[in-house]
Amino acid sequence: MNDFRKTAPAPLAPIPFNLPKPFETELENGLKVVIIEDKRFPLVSLRLAFFKGDANEPKDAVGLNSSVTSMLSEGTENYSSAELAEEIERLGANISASSSDDSTIIAASALSLYTSDVLRLLSEMILRPTFPENELDLYRRNMLESLKYQRSQSSFLANEQTARILYGEHPYANISPTPADIEKLTREKLIDYHAKNFIPNDAIFFAVGNVERDELLAELNDKFGKWEKGTVETKEFPAPPERTERTLTIVDRKGSAQSNIVISSLGINRTHPDNFPVLLMNQILGAGASSRIFMNIREEKGYTYGAYSRFDTKKLAGEFEATAEVRNDVTGASLKEFFYELNRIRDEKVSEEELQDAKSYLTGVFPIRAETQEGLTGLIVAQKLHGLPEDYLQTYHANVNAVTVEDISRVANQYIQPAKVAIIIVGDAEEILEQVRDYSEKIEIFDTEGNPREIEKYMQNETAANANAGGNWDLTIDFQGQKIPVSLKLEQDNEDVNGKLESMLGEGKISGGKVRGTKVSAVAVTEMQGQLLEISISGNIDGDSISGTLSAPVIPVPLEFTGKRQA
Repeated sequence: MNDFRKTAPAPLAPIPFNLPKPFETELENGLKVVIIEDKRFPLVSLRLAFFKGDANEPKDAVGLNSSVTSMLSEGTENYSSAELAEEIERLGANISASSSDDSTIIAASALSLYTSDVLRLLSEMILRPTFPENELDLYRRNMLESLKYQRSQSSFLANEQTARILYGEHPYANISPTPADIEKLTREKLIDYHAKNFIPNDAIFFAVGNVERDELLAELNDKFGKWEKGTVETKEFPAPPERTERTLTIVDRKGSAQSNIVISSLGINRTHPDNFPVLLMNQILGAGASSRIFMNIREEKGYTYGAYSRFDTKKLAGEFEATAEVRNDVTGASLKEFFYELNRIRDEKVSEEELQDAKSYLTGVFPIRAETQEGLTGLIVAQKLHGLPEDYLQTYHANVNAVTVEDISRVANQYIQPAKVAIIIVGDAEEILEQVRDYSEKIEIFDTEGNPREIEKYMQNETAANANAGGNWDLTIDFQGQKIPVSLKLEQDNEDVNGKLESMLGEGKISGGKVRGTKVSAVAVTEMQGQLLEISISGNIDGDSISGTLSAPVIPVPLEFTGKRQA
């Protein structure tokens, strides 16, 4: 009677992905227009997308394109920044501008009855921005603060080194402006860049939703028809350097409780014919919570909350990345498991069950992305900007299902190259170097500002005799200009350290700490609001003096301390 419970129900028949045929035309000034009429909801999604992005900035003006894009909403000939914001709020609309390596997009959404008003505001932002000096000054100050915070994040430091190593002189190597880049921004530079690059014959206007085609075209001609053509400049970029060996780069982030690991190499661009086999291969390898990398490093080993891999496919190039943030003491062990999985996907054929599961996931998720109007708009924009085939969305399901086990093996061996990857690790170099140094003969170390450090300095501590860490230490933390006392009590047995830490976050028990040379590292576990909190201690001992950092998940950046041992 209950036999039906022993067998999973048969899958439902696939639902066809039916996409309304877009209407496409071009205004006299060269502005391409794509319209999809969707009358199901009283909404409209609009995009004005330019084919040029941050990669097209002048070499000596990193951040200029993103600055111009951000400033489009900060004042026009007819609206101040505040007035423009108030008008958008009055309409209940959303208008935003963003830039990436390959494109710049101004996005808007609203009730369709306000389409004309939204188009009026878009034309103000695009055709008549004034880049007011007071707003530019505020932008510069905000960006300088943002860059300081950005550099305190291990993910940014890892991405910075990854891009530098993989792309060399190619503009994809620049993931962020420097403070010097921001400080030399001027209103004149923004006006000149905007005039030359924000031109109609290098852009596409998208409208998806409850619109009438003829009425919309009349509105577009009225609002954007007098927008003058410009010269579309084409640039030749140097090719990314060819990788011939495995390298190891460490960013020394003193006091880090975790190591941010990135294993990376060049991949494929967005229109590469191997896109679908690579997509399926990576889905099996590391794209989700059921992937091999995740199941190994998180579920089986428990080294991290998440470990993944991805292919970032850009317009001109792309990269492969396998990433995880792990505890300091398992950095080397995590690398071992990463390379085990990178080699296994190459050396062993994936099972038919793994491949079918990956296909089911991708073909199941894809239609969901197009169910909302904003999601559908995003898919159409990406298709056009990257020059994908006209039937790319309609044939996605068939292309995924056409991938074979042999295809997976072929692309894994072609694009996963463990012997030629760049390993980038952001963490406490003195904690992790000994664990990972055997993974490459070519090792370089940088500080968090990107300055190279002498590796010999870190090697010396490995061979030094272990310092005496035992005793009661009176520490002083420098926190926002205040001196906060902290008590540290340590008991040492050879290289093992136990004890307790008394701080503003409570009393934490220390067990399993280590002394290596003059370096002491430990984790104090305390309770905060009913939750366990780990406070990482990293210090250098010089006789009866100690200095270092305390860090915890609730602390944005490590706190520096100095201290003395009680007599």
